Amino acid sequence: MIRHLIAWLALAAAPVLADDLRPPLLLTGQRADVQDLSGRWTYSKDYYRTGLTDINGWVAKSRMQRHRDLDIAAKEAKPGTAFFEFDLDRGPAMQIPGAWNAAEPELRYYDGLIWFQRRFDGPAPKPGERSFLRFEAVNYRAYVYLNGKEIGRHEGGFTPFVLEVTDALRASGNRLVVGVDSKHDAQSIPGEITDWDLYGGITRPVKLIRTPATFIDDATLRLTDAGRLVGSVQLNGAQAARQKVSVQIDSLGLKAQATTDANGEARFDLPAPATLKRWTPEAPQLYAVRFASSADAVDERMGLRTIAVKGSEILLNGKPVLLRGVSLHEEELGANPARRLTDSAARALLSEVKTGLNGNYVRLSHYPHSEAMLRAADELGLLVWSEIPVYWTVDWDNPAVLLKARRQQAETIYRDRNRAALIMWSVGNETPVADNRTRFHAALADTVRALDASRLISAALLVKRDGDTIQIADPLLAHLDVMAVNTYAGWYGDDQLQDLARLKWALPTDKPLIASEFGADALAGHHDGSANDQRQARKWSEEFQAAYYRETLAMLARIPNLRGLSPWVLKDFRSPRREHPVFQNGWNRKGLMSETGQRKLAFEVLAEHYRMQAK
Repeated sequence: MIRHLIAWLALAAAPVLADDLRPPLLLTGQRADVQDLSGRWTYSKDYYRTGLTDINGWVAKSRMQRHRDLDIAAKEAKPGTAFFEFDLDRGPAMQIPGAWNAAEPELRYYDGLIWFQRRFDGPAPKPGERSFLRFEAVNYRAYVYLNGKEIGRHEGGFTPFVLEVTDALRASGNRLVVGVDSKHDAQSIPGEITDWDLYGGITRPVKLIRTPATFIDDATLRLTDAGRLVGSVQLNGAQAARQKVSVQIDSLGLKAQATTDANGEARFDLPAPATLKRWTPEAPQLYAVRFASSADAVDERMGLRTIAVKGSEILLNGKPVLLRGVSLHEEELGANPARRLTDSAARALLSEVKTGLNGNYVRLSHYPHSEAMLRAADELGLLVWSEIPVYWTVDWDNPAVLLKARRQQAETIYRDRNRAALIMWSVGNETPVADNRTRFHAALADTVRALDASRLISAALLVKRDGDTIQIADPLLAHLDVMAVNTYAGWYGDDQLQDLARLKWALPTDKPLIASEFGADALAGHHDGSANDQRQARKWSEEFQAAYYRETLAMLARIPNLRGLSPWVLKDFRSPRREHPVFQNGWNRKGLMSETGQRKLAFEVLAEHYRMQAK
């Protein structure tokens, strides 16, 4: 136990260096040679997890692991003697990307290991070229094989990972096999119990990317408070050192060059042109930015803006901003969602926030959302809160768990730090106050500051109730730029809606506060009571939910440093722990819309509140 604690403290106290947590990135802007592997993949369930366990030597392996080690099995098995329980050439198929929970009724609550296969043709890399597979998300653990060779593993269901396949790729007849294990445990991030559907599978696109031998692996650009454009380009390859690289924005007449150092990195620092238009929710200006080296180029669309905190104000481009938003799960509209967030699906959800609710902000809960969501927010003009799934409770004292959380945070930051919409990193949600938990979160906050000091840090905290007084008694506040609280008075507990008027908030006022969650369940179309008299409205009805919003908004308006709202939640979402047989049946019903997009009465209550605030 003592050795365990010493290891944890050493990891938490260690200085956070970018290279310690930096994965291979392969920027997702436009590149010259990308092959999308989306489509129909065959699959096979593996109830007993035999594909991950070598038992009885070759006898078991030849029958149970053909899907993994096909080339080995085909080479060594005698013709006519082998048979295979797992035959992915003749297995059923499902659409990838997409969660298996929506593919077939028998898989709705499947939680475990499934093997997927995708056949594709190369071409194989030419001399002087390299090839990579980029998985945007596999939930939760991934075991990746190409042509019978294991090429990598990854843990974490919401962040991208990149594997080099230069030596394993063939010109034709490639066989890509991915084992996906959706099981969570006490050492996973998140843990075993959540209040949303974890969705197993290859839930985001898989791409084969071909690059020069030395390529642009990462590139950033941002605007500072001093009015300068700073950024960097990172090359990857044997010739990465002492190379000329450039950044170019034609519409601003801007082009700058720099030379990479011994580690392949070049930095830029130049005055911003006077003609630059800063990104705002009202005018989300995006610029075409090209990062280039002698052998490679990446094209991005980026906004440029600043974000800061001064006292109790959040400053966007130096001016106070009030965040008018809502929380949102990554689940597309529809009665049978598959967590397949295409560009159009992302825009459909965010448009409900932007134009339907008159919002300028969205809390993407409780994990890093699809890159399609972040890019749509950039285009539509929605400020974004992004968080990693350190949710409720994890194994706070385990150094391996802390390292997993820090890696997820780093993978998210590296992926999304060019998105102007993203202004806030959250390091957790509703975690119980304790010394070990606070050390864990503080280490995550240190990670964020080391990797991206240009954005704000928050966490959704629990509140403490003393009679009619609500307080935050959380030492984590010292590590946050923005306070955020989740409150459900009037829904959970003994409070009646009329009691909310007498509640008092005794909170620090030296930092801005966001009401990160509040809400009440209602089944769309269920009416029970009067829309105008809350005393006649009963729980689970649209009328009660609307009355709850009116009373809660009035209560929160009395907090002097309140600077944002993200009530829970935009739409009803899957949650297997929500099993009320009349009103839930596996859905959390706190949405302002149903899962299919039917607006409830509370939707207009919040929309009108934001309409008045926006004037």
